Amino acid sequence: MILYNTTYSVANEVEREWLHWMKTNHIPTILATGLPVGHKMLRLLTELDNGGTTFSVQLDFNAMEDYFTYQSLHADTMQQRIHDRFANQFVSFDTLLEDA
Repeated sequence: MILYNTTYSVANEVEREWLHWMKTNHIPTILATGLPVGHKMLRLLTELDNGGTTFSVQLDFNAMEDYFTYQSLHADTMQQRIHDRFANQFVSFDTLLEDA
């Protein structure tokens, strides 16, 4: 199992809107590609007061090939969607993990 994690720090002013949009629009659009086989969205509990709230969005893929297909066919479009909607209101970084 491959886990593609994106960690987001979201400005407090848009946190509720961002969270709602992610749950009702963005994540369902990602899942509709048929490549991720599961997902989780988590809020960081050990938060520093930096003016934002930190979330982890985790997408599960059965194999590295599925992840690469997602990256080559869909990732740029998905990243652009969130940047278009919430420009300058979040920062993010990605990590790729596998079952040990």
